[in-house]
Amino acid sequence: MKKSNLKNGIPISPLLNQLDNAIDPVNKSTFLKARLLRISVYAVVVAVAISFIAKVLVSLINLVTNISFYGSLSVAFHSPAANGLGLWVIAIPAIGGIIVGFMALYGSKAIRGHGIPEAMEQILVNESNIKPSITFLKPVSSAIAIGTGGPFGAEGPIIATGGALGSTLGQLFKVTANERKIILAAGATAGMSAIFGTPIAAVFLAIELLLFEFSPKSILPVALACITGAAGHHLLFESGPVFPMPEMAIPSNLALGIYSFIGLLIGLLSLSITKIVYFIEDVFEEFPIHWMWWPAIGGLAVGVIGYFSPHTLGVGYDNITGILSGTWPLTLIISLCLFKFLSWAIALGSGTSGGTLAPLLTIGGASGSIIGAIIIKYFPEAGITLPMAALIGMSAMFAGASRAFITSIVFALEATMQSHALLPLLGACTAAYIVSFFLMENTIMTEKIARRGIATPDSFEPDILQKMYVADVIDDNAIVLSAENTITEVKSWLNKNKVDNNYFVLIDEEKNYGGTLKITDLYNADANTATSLNDLVKPGPGPVIKSTDTLHQAVEIMSKNNAEVLPILSAGGDGKVIGVLSYKDIIKAYQTNIRKNENLHVKISLRRQRMKMVIRGKKLINLSNDGGA
Repeated sequence: MKKSNLKNGIPISPLLNQLDNAIDPVNKSTFLKARLLRISVYAVVVAVAISFIAKVLVSLINLVTNISFYGSLSVAFHSPAANGLGLWVIAIPAIGGIIVGFMALYGSKAIRGHGIPEAMEQILVNESNIKPSITFLKPVSSAIAIGTGGPFGAEGPIIATGGALGSTLGQLFKVTANERKIILAAGATAGMSAIFGTPIAAVFLAIELLLFEFSPKSILPVALACITGAAGHHLLFESGPVFPMPEMAIPSNLALGIYSFIGLLIGLLSLSITKIVYFIEDVFEEFPIHWMWWPAIGGLAVGVIGYFSPHTLGVGYDNITGILSGTWPLTLIISLCLFKFLSWAIALGSGTSGGTLAPLLTIGGASGSIIGAIIIKYFPEAGITLPMAALIGMSAMFAGASRAFITSIVFALEATMQSHALLPLLGACTAAYIVSFFLMENTIMTEKIARRGIATPDSFEPDILQKMYVADVIDDNAIVLSAENTITEVKSWLNKNKVDNNYFVLIDEEKNYGGTLKITDLYNADANTATSLNDLVKPGPGPVIKSTDTLHQAVEIMSKNNAEVLPILSAGGDGKVIGVLSYKDIIKAYQTNIRKNENLHVKISLRRQRMKMVIRGKKLINLSNDGGA
């Protein structure tokens, strides 16, 4: 029986040279860059479209608001808080809820909710495939829900609409599931950028809540889409900060500590808010009536609350600006904080169509302002201001409830253009994030899909296999069979030797690569036992790997070719086979790396260092004594 190992390497055959060219990394890189350019174009196209849709959505919300509360056909903004309808105001949100319920029943149930969790679910379990009908059903249903007094913002619906538009485009063209996810995220975040003019925050939103990765192939299309959305905001809406506020002074160290403490309190509050929202949703699930009527019931509660506290009705971006100004009466802020939360929680729990960002910002800003006012009253030398307390409350609430840490900070900076708020925002959002991470299993964005058994990624660590190279796990003692051996010879040898491999690499008499053979082919009943192994190997190129390639690339090649082993080529370009890589080698390397990263050990022993110092001291004493002698 002829066999060989690969310690000294085997000259490569002409066939293997052909295989080497087939996996040229330069050609692969060029292909990937061309795909990235195409996906970026798709992302920009979606961003342009969603910018105009954002303008249409806002205009439609204003139109429905003016019709519902003022009986006028106008797209100009008028807050529903100034209506003079009296008790009739209670019925308007309920009517809007009935319409949304019918749209969900006869259109698509997917329009229910606040947008981001639904987009996350489609990304995680449905290859980013969203029904095209959501592209127009979501904005229309949201405009009706918000325009009739629903306490939501326009950002949630436009994020859902942008995601649906991106997904639809990704379904029309020949793209991969991952590329469709990128286009979906680009559309969603371009919508957010178009509404608020916050492109950097929108990019981070994509990373933290939609993409679950950070790589050039995903960031570049999303960044281009967000820039385009911001340009649409400046063209179609306004060029200044969306939430203008007084200029902030640089805070003192004492003030920074107090702002961080406020963030801690807001983090605890965000926990309570999240639990109450889903408790209310559970209550609606127990209602003995069809879910189509739930938005109407929620709308009725919104109307009742709106009768006593008109500022809770509608989008309420003007409320955020008022809170950040630091000039609103404390009684008004307390009333808004409490009743806005009740109205929003009930409406959201009823399953109507709306968003969460604007209500969270309103509640967080009001809470921060209230806490700040209490601190200023009892500790006037603390050095904090009400506008800054409101701003960090707004941002910390979003950080605690959604765990979108960087997004929360950057959004507050972009939306207000207050650069001196950076350190207070960092301290407050970090405190809120810590509370959320340690005390809450899921966030307001992930709780809904977690209840459906869908796990969301909680980290953005690089793939371990992308950091490990084939050369690190090469098996240079792998068994290689001669292609000239017959089936009878190989069977006889296998009966005498214990072999775990299911595949063998073949070589000819000149030690050229002859292909890869399945062990099952040896026991083919139709095969002639006098047949040589060379006759069992299918002609043509086969999969190979280079020693400088990563294990991630090896897994891709094995998966694509259904191969259990790969011949390894040397990195020097001489075409020699220097080893064999099996899937078992990859699994073993992965397990070893995991154990190494999880192994608890002390690298520097203080006891050992003390012993060394004692020994050195003794040597010095001995030398001193010797010198004295």
